[in-house]
Amino acid sequence: MIIKPSTALRNEYTEISRIAKESGEPIYLTKNGEGDLVVMDIYTFEKQKKLLELKAKILEAEEQRLSGLQTYTHNEVEQKFAALKGELQKEGLANV
Repeated sequence: MIIKPSTALRNEYTEISRIAKESGEPIYLTKNGEGDLVVMDIYTFEKQKKLLELKAKILEAEEQRLSGLQTYTHNEVEQKFAALKGELQKEGLANV
């Protein structure tokens, strides 16, 4: 865990940016000895955001499954897509 005083953000911005990019870890900034902000590089932030979104989708799917919503196997989905593709080809939309 990397902890810096909040004044470091103003006085050592380049160094904090370098540390964040190299470590891939959040940097905790304190103000008067108390936690105040968390700083991280944009790549790590976007990666973490996408992971949280994926986890939310998985949780939603699991809740739907547990509630009794109809589910499909991988093979069933492939068959449905193949059938849809066949219908589109019949209608002259073969490149879809």
